[in-house]
Amino acid sequence: MELFRKHNVRFVSFTEVAELEMIELMGTDSAIDLVKSQIRELYNDGFELGLHLHPQWYNGRYEHGAWRLDCDEYNLCTLPQERIVEIVDRAIGYLRNLVIDKNYVPLSFRAGNWLFQPARATASVLASRGIRVDSSVFKGGLRHELGLDYRRALRNGYYWKFSERVDIPDPDGALLEIPIYTQMVPLWRMFNAKRIELERKGSSGQTSSQRYHRVRDLLRIRHPYKIDFCRLNKEELTRIVDDVILEDQWDSSTIKPIVSIGHTKELDDLETVEYLLSYLKDRGICISTFQDVYRDCVG
Repeated sequence: MELFRKHNVRFVSFTEVAELEMIELMGTDSAIDLVKSQIRELYNDGFELGLHLHPQWYNGRYEHGAWRLDCDEYNLCTLPQERIVEIVDRAIGYLRNLVIDKNYVPLSFRAGNWLFQPARATASVLASRGIRVDSSVFKGGLRHELGLDYRRALRNGYYWKFSERVDIPDPDGALLEIPIYTQMVPLWRMFNAKRIELERKGSSGQTSSQRYHRVRDLLRIRHPYKIDFCRLNKEELTRIVDDVILEDQWDSSTIKPIVSIGHTKELDDLETVEYLLSYLKDRGICISTFQDVYRDCVG
């Protein structure tokens, strides 16, 4: 927040409300009031709050000092439509109470673990509640364990409307997909010191089945390389930005929203974030939220 305020720009915070509500309900973290206060501060200061859901939390139980989540509800999109409605309404209601605005509707959505397949029922429910933008897709994404496959989206442009499938454009679709920006790169480009350390930490509690599926994910010639400000170093981030600038010089007729991501649990290098903000501003690239770019994309 301080860095973005310093540069007079704002970001999108995808707030995972199911987890927050259950932690508050069960009283398992004394910091919950501070977290809620910070989210209200974001909202009141012009940062965009996007809806983010890990629905397995809603049937979660806290027993003997540990959470036991409902893995049958891991993917919102595979649930019955009435359950999707119940979860989405509950989540939006919690956000409204949190920001003290009974009319608040988030413009944007990101699915837990990027799982927006199959899309039809969830897209319909989100659109009916006033949500207009999804940013769950990362082109070329493939996660065998989760059943996620966004390779078809590689054929698409920088954004598209959709209805039946999030990776297939539909000009009559109610939701606009603005995907997380990726480049397809050889496997060796996927690893640097920061990423290796984060992968090591993240894999410490994995089962043998999860490790097996992760190996299957990696058995490809080219892989989606997200513009992740927590996992990439300064040189990697600037290389991606320069590539997009060069592409725009060849074709400046289309809007090119580039979605960068980062996770709070991986954010330990603020110097790189500030470097990226300065690099973008020096090159005249506008730093925007979805609220800033939505109208330009839909025309």
